[in-house]
Parts: sequence; structure tokens; C-alpha cells
Amino acid sequence: MEQRLIYAGQSVPGRVRGHNEDALLCCPQLSLWAIADGMGGHQCGEVASALALDTLQAGCADGLELADAVHAANREVLAVARTEEHQGMGTTLVAVRFNGAAFNIAWVGDSRAYRVSAGHIERVTHDHSWVQAMIDAGQMSPETARSHPQRNVILQCLGRDDQPLQVGLHHGVLGEHELLLLCSDGLTGELEDAQIQQLCSSAQTLDELVNQLLARANDMGGKDNISCIVLGRDAAAPSVARKPRGLLSRLFTSR
Repeated sequence: MEQRLIYAGQSVPGRVRGHNEDALLCCPQLSLWAIADGMGGHQCGEVASALALDTLQAGCADGLELADAVHAANREVLAVARTEEHQGMGTTLVAVRFNGAAFNIAWVGDSRAYRVSAGHIERVTHDHSWVQAMIDAGQMSPETARSHPQRNVILQCLGRDDQPLQVGLHHGVLGEHELLLLCSDGLTGELEDAQIQQLCSSAQTLDELVNQLLARANDMGGKDNISCIVLGRDAAAPSVARKPRGLLSRLFTSR
């Protein structure tokens, strides 16, 4: 029996900011999900993130490959960013498109994707950020990077015209007892990877997991907009004799 994807997603402003510049895209008809984290302030960042996701969806609907749709989104954001009203706006982006259980991920900036199982969490994206470049060069530890004053400086985003756009790409197959998590840096700026993995293991459903991730990030400060989407593979309900334990078994019978 062919398995389908189940998902949950939500975006909140956080505790500090008065408006939300993040945007979510959940389009199961195209097997496409994405998060964009806009920059440029009110009426700029939120325009950039919404425009990027609208263009991404339209490009995929027209038959573009995911990376090509990201480049199309960049061109649209650039065009609007050149106007006086929206000068300087931009957005990060992380997107996934599935074909059965196989998936392609594309990203620009520091919005992330994680692959999570009952005992493991793996970051499958690589931040386009200044602190990540310092980590890669061996000049900074990951622990120092989490609190560094320049941790929010990104090196790539949609809408930046001073250098060619570099789109990160990753390919994989999602296992039956794995989750794929997309998120903005409002989540990862507050929660460490181990905390995210623990919540994935303790929640009962995908909706509950999303609520718990957002609530925990808010409890830790909520200094930025917080967005996440979690996806898993659906499966037939297990027998009573094999009652599942933990989210990474239970969630696959959620509807």
C-alpha cells in the first residue's frame, strides 16, 4: 500500500516582535512544503517571504525543478526589492519536495531542515551564515556561535543583488519512523538540537509536536518569529498486540 505524507505546521510572532515576517507554504497537492524568513522590517520582510513562497509554488506548479523554482523566487524578490517602497528587503528559504518517500531539499540562508528519529537528530542543511563560515574554518566553536553577536549575519538570501545566489541542495529518502522538520532560526536560536529531538520523542502527534516546539521556544525567550513544519510518513494502524511507543511510532496513525 502506498504511504502518504502527514504534516503539521505553524508560525507565531514570538514574544518580542510585534509582527511576523515568516511565511509558511504547505501544498500537499504539489508535495511541496517551505518556510521563508523575511528581512527588512514591517511591510518589507513579510512581503519578501510571502512573495518568495508564492513564486516557489507557482514555479513548481509550472513544472520547474525545486532549485529552479528557488531561483525564480529570487528574481521576483529582487525585482520588488529594487523599488523604493521595498528597498533592501530579502528572505531566507528552506523548501522540500517529495516524490513518494524520496525528497529534495533546497535552502538559502539559515532556515534549516532536520531529519529526526527516535534516538537521533541530523541537520541536513548547512547555514549560509557568518558564524557557520567561522565554524567551518575552525575559528569558532558551535557553542560560541550560538551566542555570538553576529550569529544572525547571513551570507546568502533571496533578494541580494551583490553576489550570485547559491542554493543548497540535499536529497534523501524519509524512513517510516523518521520525521523531517523545517524551521526558521527563531526556533533554532532558542532550542538546541538535542532539545528538539527530545520533544520529537515525547509528543503524541504532529500537531502536538509543533505546539510544543513553538511553546518551548517562546519559553526560552521567543526573541524572533518562530516557524516550523514537521512531516512524516503515514502507515496502517498497528495491531493491539504491538501498541506503539512514543511519537515516532504513534504519529503515523494520526489523521
